[in-house]
Formats: sequence, structure tokens, C-alpha cells
Amino acid sequence: MGQVFSHLKLRTRLLVVLASVVLIQAAISGGLTLHYIKLVLEERIGEQALQLSKVVSALPQIRQGLTQQDPEQVQRYAEMIRQQTNARFIVVGDSDGIRFSHPIPERIGKQRVGGDNQRALDGESYVSRAVGSLGPSLRGKTPVRDDSGNVIGVTSVGYMLDSIDETIGHYQNVVLQIVLISLVISIVIAAWTSRYFKRVLFGLEPEEIARLFEERNTTLQAVREGIISIDADGAITTINKTAIDTLELGNAELRGRNIRSVLPQSDMWRLLQSDQAEYDREVMVNGKRLIVNRVPIIVDGKVTGVVSSFRLKDDIELLGRQLSHIEQYAETLRAQSHDFANKLHTIAGLIQINANDQALELIGQESKGIEELVGVLTSSVSDPVLAGCILGKYNRAHELGLELKLDRMSHMGPIPHHIPVENLVSMLGNIIDNAFEATRANLQRDAAADNAIQISLNDFGDDLVFEISDNGAGISPGTREAIFEKGISSKPDRGHGYGLYLVKTFVDDLAGQITLEQGDAGGTRFVVYLPKRLRHAESGGARIGSHG
Repeated sequence: MGQVFSHLKLRTRLLVVLASVVLIQAAISGGLTLHYIKLVLEERIGEQALQLSKVVSALPQIRQGLTQQDPEQVQRYAEMIRQQTNARFIVVGDSDGIRFSHPIPERIGKQRVGGDNQRALDGESYVSRAVGSLGPSLRGKTPVRDDSGNVIGVTSVGYMLDSIDETIGHYQNVVLQIVLISLVISIVIAAWTSRYFKRVLFGLEPEEIARLFEERNTTLQAVREGIISIDADGAITTINKTAIDTLELGNAELRGRNIRSVLPQSDMWRLLQSDQAEYDREVMVNGKRLIVNRVPIIVDGKVTGVVSSFRLKDDIELLGRQLSHIEQYAETLRAQSHDFANKLHTIAGLIQINANDQALELIGQESKGIEELVGVLTSSVSDPVLAGCILGKYNRAHELGLELKLDRMSHMGPIPHHIPVENLVSMLGNIIDNAFEATRANLQRDAAADNAIQISLNDFGDDLVFEISDNGAGISPGTREAIFEKGISSKPDRGHGYGLYLVKTFVDDLAGQITLEQGDAGGTRFVVYLPKRLRHAESGGARIGSHG
């Protein structure tokens, strides 16, 4: 069935689907409507029967006839009322169940049937459904009372259920007509809708749309950043904003233009004659160094276009630097693990030769500084990731022969949600690493120089404030203004100039401020201010200042 349906034209499918939906909805709503009509009709007829039975039971002639045991009088008035109304029967009986009136006179004086009179004999008026001598009926029953209020009989006014079914049948025909009219209208609407969709979809069938989706899927598989796709004639079919911004192509409409006229240096068109994809190829386009991935679009074994995704090579190199930092952290942890293992072996050896005093002295020397720092971190820094970063940098400083000091007055509560902790740790780590390198370089020139790096954290006021001071040679005034630019570094060797650029980018994203100034004893002091509440920077980015 599914295969047969899939071979139908889109117009036919829409007709079948819409007509089926309308038919099902009409059937359900029609059935519910008929059911509701039946309930309401039975309720109204029951109420009518009950009200009429109350009227009959209240007539003095009826009460008098029952009291005087005069069936003729009761029959005369009951039949007169029945003929003036549309009731199927009005039966009046005494308290013993003997009929005093009946549409069929021969049944007067006989016992009533149905078995539903006891509640009326107990003084209650109600609607009952029962099978009497005339068949199934809906009847209203009311007790007849004498002048003293005693129940002397029961009045029963009834309507036959077959007449109710006949009325329901009439409504059913009406509902069926409405359903048929709705079905015809739905078919007309479905035909109009199908023509509309065919026009909007340029006459494409679902299978053709699926092939276009495969093209988009191939594009997504090649996504890195900028995206350009061309068709078999070399015309641009897709180009995203990142590609336009990266290649500085302006605001002109580029879709439909030939790739050679837009990017003469691109050789995407060459892949139209080849089915071989190209990955991570370095090219120069519009003066930009790009890392490009190119994938041909193949439909039914034929190359119908090419998709190209690319990123600036500098961005990829920046990601590489970030990964290098992670590798350095991992290497530091391995070195620390090895160092601690050696010391543990030494302590174990001292214990084995009963040199307990020397073992305790070695343990004390190793644990004194770290215990003091852990105590300050526990009481001052709430975020465990930030505390772990500082502790790791303390161990790294110890390994490098330096001393990392945390201001005892530091306090840093929970980090606000809009500040990514991993980026905060990267920022702090980059500045501290720079402080390590500057201090070590100064120690190589002057062995008597101070080897301490000072850190202060506080969250007082509206900002988180991070202050890092080193004892290096400082940064020359001419370099301070450009130190945060990508690729700019005070170090002579290559491969630097990305750490502080990452710091500046992070601070810029949070509309913070970073200042660079000379320390009290020389060296450099970095102070970073990050707002606790996210706000837009007044100047469109981070504010960078330098103070003498």
C-alpha cells in the first residue's frame, strides 16, 4: 500500500489525504453529534413526560375518581388530555396497581406491568425507562395524593422509544447530508491546495525534493564555517554570511552569479570534472589564507555541483594553540604525578630504614605550603574548578622553582552563570603562565631576583577582580598597546602571541576591562574586571588600559 501511495502524484496524494481526514473527522463529529442529540432528546422527552404526569396527578377529577373508585371518570379525563398532547399513553392506577385508565379500554381494571411503580408509591416523582404493555417506553411517574396527602395511586405518562429512534433517524439523515457536503467541499479545497503546493514547489514531486535535500545534507556534512556551493554550470547556489564576511565580498546579491566572476582565484569549478573530494587544503583567496574542504555533489552517479567549506588558517592555528595549552596542562599533571611518586618512594624508604624523623621532616616540608594554600582556597574560593586551577598553578610554580602566593584577603564567591568557568580558567591560566615565563627569564638574568608571583581575587562591588603580579623585567611602553593583538609577543621566538589575545577576546565578550601596569617592585601587574551582570560594553568591546 505504501509503495502504491508513493507512486501517486503529489496532487493525488493531497486529495486522498485531505479527503480521508475530512471524512474521518466528519464521521467522528457526526457520531458524537447524533449521540448528543439522542441524549438531549431523551432528556427533554423525559422531562415533558414527567411534567405532564404531574399535571394529570394534580387534577381534582383524577383524585376524585381514584378515591371513589370510578375508572370511567379517570379514563375520560386521562384520554382527553392524551388526545390534546402527543403522549403515547396516560395510565392512572391505584395503589394496588390496578389500571383506572389506558389507551386500550379493554386493559382497564387489569394489573399494571413494567415493575417501576414502587418509587412513585413511596411519594417520588421520576422518569423511568421500562417495557410496558405497549412496548419499550420512556415514562414520567408521579404519585396521586388525597386531601390528607396519602398516596392513593400513580400517574404514568409515556412516549414510545421507537418514536425517539425515528426522530434520531431523521437527524441522522441531516448529519449524513452535512457529511457528504463537507466531503465535497474538502475535495474542492484539496484540489485547490494541491495546485497551490505544486506551484509553490515549482512543480517538484516529493522524490525531486528529496534529491534537493540530499544536496543540503551534503552541504551540512562539509560545514566548518564559510560555505559556498555551485551548480553544474558554476553558478553560486548557496553562500552564507560567514563566507561573505570572511572573503569580504560586500552586500551584493551573489546567488546566481558565476563563481569565476565572484572569486576568480577559486578553482571550485575544477571539481565539476572530477568526483574526488579535497580536504584540509590550504589556498589563498582574496588575500586570505584558508583551509578548504571541497566535496562534489553526486546525484545518480553524476556530478551536479560542488560544496566548499572553509575557515581562516589563523583561526585554526588559534585552536591549535588552545589544544597545545591543554596538552601542556596534561603534561604538567603527569610531571607532578611523577614527582610526587618519587617523593612517596623516598618517604617509604625512610620509613623502612626506621628514619621516621627524616620522613616526617620531608612530609612537613612538602605539605606545609600546599596545606596553607588549600586552607586559603577552601575559605576564599567557592568554585572548585577555579580553586583547582590555582592549586595546579601552585604546583607548576613549585616545579619551576618559583613561588605562587595567593593574597589571604582574597574572596571569590560563586561564579555568575553568564561567565563560562572553563574560559575563566583559561584566561587566568594564560596570564599566570606569562607571569611564570617573565619571572623565570628575570631570574636567569639575576639569580637574586624575587621569584614570587602574586595573585589576588575578590568579588566585592559589581565586578569580579583578578590581579596577577610578576617579578619579570616588565613590558616596554611601546609594546603595551599591542600586547593583546594576535601574534604580538614580547618573546623573540615564534609560536607566541596567542595567549593574551585569547584573554582579551574573553574579556571583550563579557564587556569587561583589563589593565596593564608596572608592579610595585618592577615587573608587570595585570588587573581584570569582569561584570557580575551581563551588560553591553559602551565602546563595543573590552576596555584595555595601561597605567604607568
